[in-house]
Amino acid sequence: MVKVLTSRRWLGAFGVALAFAVAAFFLGQWQWHRYEAKAARADRIHSHYDAKPQPVAGVLGADPMPLSREWTRVTMQGRYAADATLLVRNRPFEGTYGYEVLVPFRDAAGGTVLVDRGWVQNAQTAETLPDVVPAPTGDVTVTGWLRRSEPSLGKSLPRGQLASINLAEASSQVGSPLLGAYVILEVERLPDGTAPPRPTALEAPDTDLGPHQAYAFQWWLGMVAGFVLVWFGARREYREGLELAAPEGTPRPVKKVRIWDEEDA
Repeated sequence: MVKVLTSRRWLGAFGVALAFAVAAFFLGQWQWHRYEAKAARADRIHSHYDAKPQPVAGVLGADPMPLSREWTRVTMQGRYAADATLLVRNRPFEGTYGYEVLVPFRDAAGGTVLVDRGWVQNAQTAETLPDVVPAPTGDVTVTGWLRRSEPSLGKSLPRGQLASINLAEASSQVGSPLLGAYVILEVERLPDGTAPPRPTALEAPDTDLGPHQAYAFQWWLGMVAGFVLVWFGARREYREGLELAAPEGTPRPVKKVRIWDEEDA
C-alpha cells in the first residue's frame, strides 16, 4: 500500500488534495469573518436601536464616530438648514432606486448634524430631479439613529447631489463643518407635537446573519474530502494489483451480482 501511495500518480493526487484543503481552509476563514462582522453589526443594532434616545451633543463630536456607537438612538432640538438640502443618488428601497434626502440640522447645542430624512423615487428622466417634501421651518425636535460616514466614491456630480453619504463631501457642499456621524430620521416633532410630512422612511436595518457560519463549517469539513478520495482510490488500485499478482488458481473474491445484472444477463 505504501508503494502505491508513494507512486508519482498518487503523490500528485495527494498534492491536489492538499491544495484543495488549504484553499478550503482560507475560504472557511473568509466566510467566518463575514459571519463575525454580521454578528457584531446585529449586536450593535439590538443594543442601540430601541434604547432611550440620548442628547446628540453628549454622544457625537467633531471627530468620526467610533463603530461601537453606530445605531445609537439620539435626539436633538434645533432647526433645519433647508436651503442646503442634498440628494444622494442610486439609493435602493424595496427594489427600486431613487434618492435619499439629506438636510443639515443645526442643533441648539451648537453643532450641525446631517439628517437623512428618507427616500424619494426617481423622476421620469435622469436629467430631472424628483419632487421632495421640504424640511419643516422653525423649531423641531428630531429623533433618529447615528450612522458613520460612508466612503467616497470619487464621482463628480452636480451641485446639491452626492454619490454616497460621505460627510467630508457633504460638508464641502453645505459650507460648514458637520459632526462626526449622520442621523437616520426616526421621527420629527413640531412644538405642537405634530409630525410634519416627510419623505418615505428608510427600511429598518437587516439583522439576519446569513448562511456564512454554515458555509465556513462546510468548507472546513470539506478539507478532508480530497484526502479521503485519494485514500480510497489508492486502496482500490492496491487491491486490484494484488489480484493481478496472485498465482494461477488462487481463489478470487466473489463479486456480488445485483438483481438487475441477473435480469440483463
